Amino acid sequence: MSDEPAVPETSGSPSEEPAAGRPPLRHTLSPQDWIVTAQTAIEESWVLLAHWADTAQVHVLYLDPGTSGVVPVSVTVEAGGYPALSPLLPAAILYERMIYDLFGHRPGGAVDLRPWLDHGTWPDEHPMAAPSALRTAAPPQPEPESPSGAMILPLGPIRGRIEEPAHLRLVLDGPVIRQADSRLGFAHKGVLALMRHKSPRNAARFAARLSADATVAHGLAFAEAAEAAVGIAAPPRAARLRVVMLETERIAGHLDSIAEVSRLAGAAAMRGLCQFLREILLRACHFVFGHRLMMDCVVPGGVAVDINQDGLSALLQALGEISARLPAMRRHQGGTVLGSRLSGVGGTTRALAASLGAGGVAGRACGRAFDARTAFMPGYSTLAVAPAVRQDGDAAARQAVRIAEIEESLRLVSSALGTLPPGPLMVALPQVSGEGIGCAESIRGDVWHWLRIDHGQIAAAFPRDPGWALWPLATAMLRNAVADDIDLIRASLALPASGMDL
Repeated sequence: MSDEPAVPETSGSPSEEPAAGRPPLRHTLSPQDWIVTAQTAIEESWVLLAHWADTAQVHVLYLDPGTSGVVPVSVTVEAGGYPALSPLLPAAILYERMIYDLFGHRPGGAVDLRPWLDHGTWPDEHPMAAPSALRTAAPPQPEPESPSGAMILPLGPIRGRIEEPAHLRLVLDGPVIRQADSRLGFAHKGVLALMRHKSPRNAARFAARLSADATVAHGLAFAEAAEAAVGIAAPPRAARLRVVMLETERIAGHLDSIAEVSRLAGAAAMRGLCQFLREILLRACHFVFGHRLMMDCVVPGGVAVDINQDGLSALLQALGEISARLPAMRRHQGGTVLGSRLSGVGGTTRALAASLGAGGVAGRACGRAFDARTAFMPGYSTLAVAPAVRQDGDAAARQAVRIAEIEESLRLVSSALGTLPPGPLMVALPQVSGEGIGCAESIRGDVWHWLRIDHGQIAAAFPRDPGWALWPLATAMLRNAVADDIDLIRASLALPASGMDL
């Protein structure tokens, strides 16, 4: 995002501003105003988008749906702690656990302080703290309380398939799930530390590898944050190519998700069709952009690869094949197998999705129409994105939204390619200081990146993956669901893990 977001009147002064350069985006609040702002968020129906920290402060990013503006605020850590938001905002719970694991900042009055990323194997305690300390004892790993004599069903983190590791702990009452608790962090990569003290161009590869099926989305959000921090914009041709790449990634990701849901639902024809179409598209991407997943194609300042006439023809041919098969996909979706199996499974409400910040397919399938492309992504300003919205909130609605989004992405790619301007692909990043926020709409929802740059080097960073909202939503869905629907609910949300494992 290039525009500076609106922020409320605040008190206090920043304790960790960048050196001379663009001013910080955030307003630093007193502890009292930090809590007042959270109460305002509840009263005004703001959405907590992200919650993170650096060595001296804790930050939060709110979305004001009324103005389609973001509100970034901070509080200074005092005596090793800060006021917890989780008693007011349940969406903050997992973030507070992550912040304590990495930085050691203790959220006073937190609802849950169990470890999240720290599984007791790190050599240092709170490795992002300044300074960190050698571990003296493994942190306790308590399990949530369960009714006496209840049946406990542990699932994961490794489940025998090639998928991201994640652990679910379920309490069963016969076939019904009464409690659900999740634990991630098994694929922790140390991304925040790896990004520090590198230039945005050198650090971009870590953003691109946060989540393989959202490599363009994370790379784009990171690039926009870096560009906002140093006060530049990508060239027009690069901006259009970014749209092409992002929408192509979204089509491939949706096809993959539909195929997995269809596998679990026993719809072999739909599964085979989606896998076939996805493979055609990935092969075209490899021919056009040099990589099946378009990894490292989006970089701060622009894009790393252009599209020539042969590449344009190959991409259009693959997209045309998908477009021609959309009627068949709709027929399969409306058939007896998928219709009866998905209807009523994994239902949720718009209010719950909004309270947790869940967007993307999960949010739009239950009536929350938020789409980052319509308000925050400059490359889409002339493309008139039309988000697909349903109201039922179940797995069938999410499947229908994905098919509608594939059709819309096909239109957006065609429009972007038809208006592809000539010109350079990249501009240089000045060696200045500043802060920036960038976002992109991935297959699972809105991705946000925040960067603080000090004379051309990254001083602090945080990537917000949609999984921070989807996992709490999934555990809420699983309560009172039938155990036979566990895998189907997970697949219908396309639950990620890698992007949260940092």
